[in-house]
Amino acid sequence: MAERINREEADITVLYSSTEDEDSGPSGVEVKVKSKHKKKVNSERSPNEGICNTPAVSGNSITNRPLVQQDGNVDTRYVNNFEDESFNAIIHKAEDAIAAGHNPERISQGSSGSYFVRNCERVKIGVFKPKSEEPYGHLNPKWTKWVHKLCCPCCFGRSCLIPNQGYLSEAGASIVDEKLGLNLVPKTKVVYLTSHSFYYPCNDRCNTQIRRFFAELWPDTCGKKFSGELPLKVGSFQLFVNGYKDAQELLDEFVTKPLPSDLENELQFLFEKLVVLDYIIRNTDRGNDNWLIKCVCAQPVAETSFIPHSTTSDPQATPLFQATPQVLQPPQGGEISVAAIDNGLAFPFKHPDEWRAYPFYWAWLPMARKPFSDKIKELVLDKLKDDSFVTSIVEELRVLFAEDKGFDSSMFERQMSVLRGQVLNLKGALSSSDKKTPWDLANMPPATVAITVTGPGKRNFIQKFRSSRPFFSWC
Repeated sequence: MAERINREEADITVLYSSTEDEDSGPSGVEVKVKSKHKKKVNSERSPNEGICNTPAVSGNSITNRPLVQQDGNVDTRYVNNFEDESFNAIIHKAEDAIAAGHNPERISQGSSGSYFVRNCERVKIGVFKPKSEEPYGHLNPKWTKWVHKLCCPCCFGRSCLIPNQGYLSEAGASIVDEKLGLNLVPKTKVVYLTSHSFYYPCNDRCNTQIRRFFAELWPDTCGKKFSGELPLKVGSFQLFVNGYKDAQELLDEFVTKPLPSDLENELQFLFEKLVVLDYIIRNTDRGNDNWLIKCVCAQPVAETSFIPHSTTSDPQATPLFQATPQVLQPPQGGEISVAAIDNGLAFPFKHPDEWRAYPFYWAWLPMARKPFSDKIKELVLDKLKDDSFVTSIVEELRVLFAEDKGFDSSMFERQMSVLRGQVLNLKGALSSSDKKTPWDLANMPPATVAITVTGPGKRNFIQKFRSSRPFFSWC
């Protein structure tokens, strides 16, 4: 690993030193990390469970219990509890539906086990992606990655990413999106769910049936100790968005049916938001098929004109007016929005430097050749220039990523050094007087900004540029 690090570190420059307290940001602002862990309380299932108006309660062993919020009133009837009331209500509906027998439906597309989650009315309310069923997870139900690993082990996985952290990447992208005020990523959080439609190994299913048998046989003893449920799965839960289509589909349609000027300008602004998000989190899997567009165009305006028409041959008669056929004027107004989904392959610990570059495919779109607008600069530039703001993003991500059992502080710092380098390049592109475009941004030399501790309460921020390029730059 050290050889790879040395190969990519070309130029090293100390940006600045900081002598503030280690628990404070570079601008002297104290950063307080508040745990939002979830804690599950053991409880027995109600005899009426399975009815949608009865809250779902799980009785799994202590090792499978998730953590819940520490502040406020915790509803112990549910596995997941969050401070966000709107999200809380939706995830509780999902738990109620699963308890009532409305199991999540596996999505056929993609290379991992992901599921549409519905409420009791069978309406889609979210997408759940379990950690164990990720593309490189040990319980991935899709055979494509198994064949890939068997036939091409040298090219298996993405060497720049930490394996099986896709669920954290999904939730992390939601944090960055919310902090920057982009409003592109549907709200995503880490949750715990169990369902018979999830992929479990045979021993888990057999053990569950045995526990259920003894719990029903001796309800007063074994029934209180064993839940008879499958183990909980941790994963990301993203709210479902309605009315959206794949970006590629609508972009092709806009070529033959151009948008009104106001909607075209709004789409350009939304596209620039997507560029900012993807670049900061260094998304390695952003194609034009995994971001969505919703367009509601106004109907064409019907214009009716009137011409004089006389119903008599008398030229002195008062002419009446007769309407001519309607003439459709170009539509004005409407609504357009963008949703950035599939953010599970982001937050690398190094820039791609081996076989594949994992480029931003939006860089080849015509919209990427237009300079960044003043509107996007006003939205994010001042925030990105504030070191304490960037530090607050890093600390929130640290709290999230630390929930994983395999959390490694040193690897997380490397992930954040890539994020800081991306922020550095983005600030340069937005501040440049040359009117940089998203295309220019995507072609800037990859940078990292690492933090080294040189003494008590003193830190150095070190900037590094990578000079080597992957073998394939187009994929």
